[in-house]
Formats: sequence, structure tokens, C-alpha cells
Amino acid sequence: MNRLGIFAALTGFLAVALGAFGAHALDDQLTPEGLDWWHTATLYALPHAAAALAISLHAKTGLVRKAGWAFVSGTIVFAGSLYAMALGAPRWFGAITPIGGISYLVGWACCAWAARKA
Repeated sequence: MNRLGIFAALTGFLAVALGAFGAHALDDQLTPEGLDWWHTATLYALPHAAAALAISLHAKTGLVRKAGWAFVSGTIVFAGSLYAMALGAPRWFGAITPIGGISYLVGWACCAWAARKA
């Protein structure tokens, strides 16, 4: 079972679904700041889900595979905290958002390091 592929596809699915939900169902419900958080969460979630899915299909082990997991975990933390704040979670959730961003950076650094070694 390709767990990374499953999680990558699920985060991509959720990014599309939540992006559409925010644009259509929540457009009048969210504050301008909340709508901006929603858009940012979707903007970052989609390409990282795609990158993790591509990795899951081609890398079975190693540093690149770790990058895929960093992208998935980054999406959960980064986008998840922004979606939560947009829906009314306390602003201190914003303090955990950078942890997801760091996870994204770690993933890209792992990809660069693996490419350097290849």
C-alpha cells in the first residue's frame, strides 16, 4: 500500500473541495482576512499535494520520499491552521502555521539534496 500516495491524493482532494467551498459557500460568511487565509491555504496546499503525489509514484525510499511526507505534513499544519482561523479558531493558531511552512521548506531542501546526489 502506498500510504504517501493516499495521503497526497486526499490532501489534494481536500484542497480542491475546500477551495471551492470557500469561494462559493463561504464567500459572504468570511471576513476579508478570513477569506485571504482561506485562499492562501488553498494556494499552498494544491501544489504540495501534487508534488507529494508525484513523489509517491516514483520514489519508494530515501530522501525524496521523506520530502513527500514533509509536503503532506506541511499541508496539514499550514493549510489546516489557516482554514481553522478563517472559520473562527483563536488567532494563536497562527503561531503553528509557520511550522507547516518549515515542513514545506524541509521537503524542498530534501528534494534539492537528493537531486544534488543523483
